[in-house]
Amino acid sequence: MLADQELIEIHARVLYTYDGHSRIVRVNEPGGGPPAPRMFLGRTRSGNVWRFRHDLPIKLISELERLCADEPLVSDLQEEPRHLSEYLRSLQAHDRVSGIGAGPAYCFAEYPEPTRSIYALTEDDSSILSGGFEDCVAELPDWQPFVAAIESSQAVSICRSVRITKEVHEAGVETLPGYRGKGLAVDVTAHWARLVRAKGAIPLYSTSWENTASQSVARKLGLRMFGTDLSIK
Repeated sequence: MLADQELIEIHARVLYTYDGHSRIVRVNEPGGGPPAPRMFLGRTRSGNVWRFRHDLPIKLISELERLCADEPLVSDLQEEPRHLSEYLRSLQAHDRVSGIGAGPAYCFAEYPEPTRSIYALTEDDSSILSGGFEDCVAELPDWQPFVAAIESSQAVSICRSVRITKEVHEAGVETLPGYRGKGLAVDVTAHWARLVRAKGAIPLYSTSWENTASQSVARKLGLRMFGTDLSIK
């Protein structure tokens, strides 16, 4: 099993694309993602990593790097970063802060079998997504593995790879409103993780602190929280 420091580093690599100077360029979605946040800070109990967007001034990056290097190691990963207010103040002085994201990052300690039949989808299965996941049809060719729980020939819960590198995949899970609370998200994520593992890659799962339903899925799967991340746009 990889150490937490290694996991947070590969988590940072899969979330974004980078230029030749290890500066963030875009969110790493198959086919090209949206603009990246200006700053990323990943923390674990054994070490932290930080990344900055390619278009930030060198002076600002140096200031932020100094603050990040002073972040202490903490046992409680829900604890707010020591210098959060200073990150915000420095970035606000450069340009308006338009969003903040934070939450836990998990790895799989085991790979349980789903409790029901879960199906792997390809681009030939677009009709299965027509009952509520139409916006995901374009993802089928590239966001693989892409799996679904199906009721009456329609997908009602899906999990697919929303961030991909050769070494790691990150999960993206969605369940239709009428089917939530039935354990479907747990089963599709379990099957997705087994397929990622079979490809020789590491499956990771991350969410926000506000998304308690997603955190519940992680608990039911027995996932291990190896770190937390903070992103500031």
